[in-house]
Amino acid sequence: AVGVSDRVTTRTEMRRIYKVPISRRFCSFGGYRRRKQLKVEYDKDESVTPVKIEHWESPDWKKQLECIREMRSSRDAPVDNMGAKTCYDTEAPAHVRRFQVLVSLMLSSQTKDQVTAAAMQKLRAHGCTVENILTTDDEALGKLIYPVGFWRTKVKYLKLTSAMLQKEFGGDIPDSVEGLVRLPGVGPKMAHLAMDIAWDQVSGIGVDTHVHRISNRLGWLKKPTKNPEETRKALEEWLPRELWSEINWLLVGFGQQVCLPVNPLCSVCLNQHSCPSAHKISPTKRPKAGSPRSPNPTSSFTTKTEPEQESPVKHERTKREPLPAPVSPTAQRRRLKSKVKH
Repeated sequence: AVGVSDRVTTRTEMRRIYKVPISRRFCSFGGYRRRKQLKVEYDKDESVTPVKIEHWESPDWKKQLECIREMRSSRDAPVDNMGAKTCYDTEAPAHVRRFQVLVSLMLSSQTKDQVTAAAMQKLRAHGCTVENILTTDDEALGKLIYPVGFWRTKVKYLKLTSAMLQKEFGGDIPDSVEGLVRLPGVGPKMAHLAMDIAWDQVSGIGVDTHVHRISNRLGWLKKPTKNPEETRKALEEWLPRELWSEINWLLVGFGQQVCLPVNPLCSVCLNQHSCPSAHKISPTKRPKAGSPRSPNPTSSFTTKTEPEQESPVKHERTKREPLPAPVSPTAQRRRLKSKVKH
């Protein structure tokens, strides 16, 4: 028979003896009792939505962009026919085409598209390749690109860039923004446009003076910017990436035809009712009369004519007899009376 001292200790007695939690009590059949693992499940609250990081954007930018697209639908601005996308030789090898795109962008700084296109035509006829640029002397190269803005400085940049491309990139242009901005005379705007046109890769927004000016006028920036690079960073913070390539082409042509730097044509702009700057751009101040900048009153109304058209008229006037002096009515009557008497 089992004695009283040999009987199994119950849980209640163990609690009294050890006065420790059940999970740490020693069982009579050996070892500590293992704590039971509980699985806790929480009810899913379907009403909770993930937190979205809101970014600033202009309230009317979509409507304004559609209006600009409508105004640019004719594609007849200088950038459409003479921009960097049209200045390279389509039949040249790929690396030569990319180099010509870069050259046209370098020449376009502070220069109208018409002047850039004319310079590129002369360069292509001469041979717009890395090798030809390096073998052409500075004076001849200057005559080819004249009268682009700062043409003397650009001659140096073209020579230095061509030498760098031949030495480090085998005659081709870099395929990254970081590599492009290392080239002499190439800034962020040119680099992003070169990536888009030459490499067909959108790396950023190409912001020139037109894009910078119009973005500030339309209120597309959280706060006014002072230079194109600040405008680029501000636009890229909220403008959808799929519009980065199109926005340069749209705004440049729009700035060349409607939203002019001086005296913009707000009366014909489709955004005149939503643009915060509409009809507020003051016209250019006319210089005071007598100041060095004031125009000559006689020269402001004269029209220029070709010498070939001007010379025959002058000869005709010299051959004609001088007009008779005006005669008063009294003198005319006296002459008639004298003729009748004779």
